[in-house]
Amino acid sequence: MSSDPWGRVDETGTVYVRTADGEQVVGSWQAGSPEEALAYFERKYEGLVVEIGLLEKRVKTTDLSTKDAQVAIDHIREQVDAHHAVGDLQALRDRLDKLVATVESRREERKQQRAKQSDEARKAKEDLVTEAEQLAQSDQWRAAGERLRALVDIWKGLPRLDRKSDDELWHRFSHARSAFSKRRKAHFAQLDAQREEARRTKERLVSEAEALSGSSDWGPTAARYRELMTEWKAAGRAQREHEDDLWNRFRGAQDVFFAARSSVFAERDAEQTENLKLKEELAEEAEKLLPIGDLKAARAAFRSLNERWEAIGHVPRDARPKVEGRMHAVERAMQESEEAEWRRTNPEARARAAGLTGQLQAAVDKLRAQIDQARAQGNASKADKLERELEGRQALLDQALKGLQEFGG
Repeated sequence: MSSDPWGRVDETGTVYVRTADGEQVVGSWQAGSPEEALAYFERKYEGLVVEIGLLEKRVKTTDLSTKDAQVAIDHIREQVDAHHAVGDLQALRDRLDKLVATVESRREERKQQRAKQSDEARKAKEDLVTEAEQLAQSDQWRAAGERLRALVDIWKGLPRLDRKSDDELWHRFSHARSAFSKRRKAHFAQLDAQREEARRTKERLVSEAEALSGSSDWGPTAARYRELMTEWKAAGRAQREHEDDLWNRFRGAQDVFFAARSSVFAERDAEQTENLKLKEELAEEAEKLLPIGDLKAARAAFRSLNERWEAIGHVPRDARPKVEGRMHAVERAMQESEEAEWRRTNPEARARAAGLTGQLQAAVDKLRAQIDQARAQGNASKADKLERELEGRQALLDQALKGLQEFGG
């Protein structure tokens, strides 16, 4: 019989293992010596030790699932419980029990981790839904559309929740995207309608602009072009493929008209500049008539100058007041000379002036006598009042005397 601390072989070749519950039969060995039998079953024990060690390592260092780990533990435990090895079987059971606890702990950790990930995924998806619902009200069509597409990609990268929660959140998310798409579609449909209306309006404006391009009615036509430009700006933009072509036609029509007007105006400006030069020469001749000596000769000369003046056409508008003012000044001097000559040679006017002068002179003499009398009587107040009246009458008399002198008297 052979034995060691954990087993023995009896004389019949039966192999036993020692346990806390007593000896358990391991098996029967007839092929060799008892020592060889113990060595064989000890090697089987070492195999279980190695197998448990490998499983412990897998549990600690890999993502072995709880289910697979438990199946492996149960498989080894069946071998230990079958007592087909010689060694400290209780130690193996203890290691398996500890491994079960580890697996359970890992299972709980993973459960908590999955719960945490689920909470984070729920929060992330709720945030995506909130942002999508806000974007659904945006009018920033390009930016909001691009952001919504990015949100879809983010959503796809997040873990799924429980079916009910995931479906509810996805429904809100999808509804927000649909609402935005509907609003954007309506907006661009309206924009297309507005651009089509703008195209029709601008077609009409172009037609009128082209019809006016050959007009020589410069003022009214230029004014109408300004009105057409105002209407053009108010019409808004047409579709891109029409806008540039319409503008080129509209602008081209204006250019034809304004180029023709500029050519005509350039010729007119040159003519008016020459007219100005001629009228300045006439104004200079007219100014040489001043001061007027021989009124009859001056009047004849001015009449001749004025006829030549009228025969000359227009001058530049900004130069007109100055050159016409020079002629008007000579004309006024001529009129004043005529009026003075008339007054000087008019007998009735002379008689009226002499009569008025005599009346004023008598009034002045009378006032002086009254002043002298008032002062002689010591009535200074009355004398002062009469002197103020005398000042007014004397001024009128001086003016009447001056007028009488113009008649040569």
